[in-house]
Amino acid sequence: MSLVRRCSRTACGRPAVATLTYVYADSTAVLGPLATYAEPHCYDLCAEHSERLTAPRGWDVVRLSDGSAPSRPSGDDLEALANAVREAARPPERAAGAGGPGHGQNGGPATGETRRGHLRVLRSPDS
Repeated sequence: MSLVRRCSRTACGRPAVATLTYVYADSTAVLGPLATYAEPHCYDLCAEHSERLTAPRGWDVVRLSDGSAPSRPSGDDLEALANAVREAARPPERAAGAGGPGHGQNGGPATGETRRGHLRVLRSPDS
């Protein structure tokens, strides 16, 4: 007996990755992560069949994602990250920096501090 559960689709022998069940009262098909054990009224599907799943006309398909699987970053996430890097790399404004915290009397970095782009290098108090 095989320990790996297989896709329930006829003639498909690929390993199952998702479980499909139906809620007939709500006309809903629910596709979620592979159930911990096989149930008689549920269907185990391989990756290909779970991606191509369609429901009868008038039915809804609810796809539950597995919380342990890493989610792929969206375009908005990547754009926000790029904008944050650009903002951090921008040189500080001269007017805002004069006399502010961490600056010396002439508006430059305080003693023992060197600025390089968006990074600050602090000298050790021992040196």
